[in-house]
Amino acid sequence: MDIIRLILSILIPPLGVFLQVGFGLQFFVNILLTLLGYVPGVIHAAYIIFTRD
Repeated sequence: MDIIRLILSILIPPLGVFLQVGFGLQFFVNILLTLLGYVPGVIHAAYIIFTRD
């Protein structure tokens, strides 16, 4: 399942974070980072997916 989230995070970073943690602070942080730049959003999404259980 992490592979699917990672692929979705590369395509649409907030979607990958949403699938991992739902609506919450990390989701909105990721939206902000994605709006500021695509790469920071992808890095943050990958970090969330790999560090959360």
